[in-house]
Amino acid sequence: GGPFAQVMREGELPAADGELAARWGEQPLAACGVLVDFALVRATDVVLDPDELEPREADFPEPDDPGLLDAVDVWSEDVLDRFPDTPVPPVATELVAVRDLDLVDDDQWPRALALLARPPLRDALTQPVRILLPDGTHEVVRPYTAWWLRGHPVLGGRRPAGLRAAGSDPLLRGLYDEADATGFEDEQVLRALGVRTSVAALLDEPGGAAELLDRLADPERPVAPAQLHALYGALADLDPEQVTLPDELRAVVDGRVEVVDAAEAVVCDSPDLLPFTAGVPLLPVRPARAAELAELLQVRRLSESVTGAVDSEGTEHGVPEPVRVLLGPRTPAAYVEHEELVVDGTELDWRLTDDGVLHAATLEGVAAGLAWAAGQWPRRFEVAALLEDPTRTEELARDRWFD
Repeated sequence: GGPFAQVMREGELPAADGELAARWGEQPLAACGVLVDFALVRATDVVLDPDELEPREADFPEPDDPGLLDAVDVWSEDVLDRFPDTPVPPVATELVAVRDLDLVDDDQWPRALALLARPPLRDALTQPVRILLPDGTHEVVRPYTAWWLRGHPVLGGRRPAGLRAAGSDPLLRGLYDEADATGFEDEQVLRALGVRTSVAALLDEPGGAAELLDRLADPERPVAPAQLHALYGALADLDPEQVTLPDELRAVVDGRVEVVDAAEAVVCDSPDLLPFTAGVPLLPVRPARAAELAELLQVRRLSESVTGAVDSEGTEHGVPEPVRVLLGPRTPAAYVEHEELVVDGTELDWRLTDDGVLHAATLEGVAAGLAWAAGQWPRRFEVAALLEDPTRTEELARDRWFD
């Protein structure tokens, strides 16, 4: 009648005599082999040969018999799929796993998960398994217990892998359905189950980047432009060797977020060239990460796609001292003012050419170009205010106390 017995399907396991249990209590009965909690299988040097992972012939279950684990042969096959075929199979140096998961009552999974989240069962769920490969190297893989739970409807009648925790990282909203984990908020265990809690945790997991890109390529999953910008920023930090190139990407096309052919996408790395992007699928990302994202996804950058040659003539002007103080040492000393700025036949507000010369046709264009050249893009509106009214220098300097 204890917590363990209450989560198991009725009749799956023989029950100890009630009078005997009352007389001796839980601990003596447990010492004799009566199950009072989920049982752990602890085995060392387990050869990952699915054909050999069968229960041993014995009078009673042996605590180091991996064959007692439900579908352990399938888990073994999944592990083997991660590595090249070899004449000698890999070996799990130590396997700690929870058995009898297949006997849990479907309606009792919230209580069962609470039991599994407590030591010593918790380690079987959260600690990876170390695999010794035939060449003497080691890799780590998902533990059997977490693997089993991920593939079964243990959270509100649904499989946890591919769901997101309520109140989790808002960047995952729309990409994952929300998990019903009412009363169970153990983040480490939820992550072990495959429930997504944050973009960082997702990308830290093997195959996480591929999963994120796959969901971004699903047009049925809504993604906002700002959300996409942040997600590409997170992806740009990854090693390209860890990422499989997708066939399709989520991009912003004329203000709409759409799924496009990856070969057509362009990383948006230069704001002065935006007038050339009508109908162009843009991948938004922080300027500092634009090159890394382009390398990761093997796509072009906008600045590489447009030559941006200035066709019109202009007059050079010095940059006012208050603006140079505001923007710092990288501020250009001068800019070229155009009555109409024409670049590759298109009229623009401003253009910063490859040789570092700023061309502009409007006050807003001068402000934007100076801020971009100085690496102070968020200051462009403040620069515009200074250019329009230099008497506001002290007022704006005082406002910067609160930056």
